[in-house]
Amino acid sequence: MFAKTLLMGALIVSAGLLAAAGPPPAASDGAVRIRSAYSMGETIDRLKQDIASKGITFFAAIEQSKVAGNAGVELRPSTLLIFGNPALGAQFITSNPIAGLDWPVRLLVFQDDKGEVWTAYTDFQWIAHRHQITNRDAAFSKASEVIASITSSVKAQ
Repeated sequence: MFAKTLLMGALIVSAGLLAAAGPPPAASDGAVRIRSAYSMGETIDRLKQDIASKGITFFAAIEQSKVAGNAGVELRPSTLLIFGNPALGAQFITSNPIAGLDWPVRLLVFQDDKGEVWTAYTDFQWIAHRHQITNRDAAFSKASEVIASITSSVKAQ
């Protein structure tokens, strides 16, 4: 079951939409972190509602803390949301099949040791660089706009 969950998470990753100001800068590891103004449950609910309102396909929510608990490992609350727009995400895979490792989109919602809730996702420009995709700038920009828009629905001020 755990292996199937991991495999499903690795196989299901695509794209979304960003706010007018643009996405926050990615850390050197390519991860963009945004603190949520809400609890874990409310953050996840708001993100799912925003994804649905944009007509984006929602594939799965993997409760990593529950999966870890089932394996006897204690983990702070952590849920991986998997969603995307196949028409957009497939473009990246046609440029480089290995880009399928990063599509559909994966958005992590987790609670830190201080009890604060965060979202994290991989920066799309970092993904483009990782997979040496140079012919999809407009699509990567669109994906960046979408994910920034989605995470803005929970962003702490």
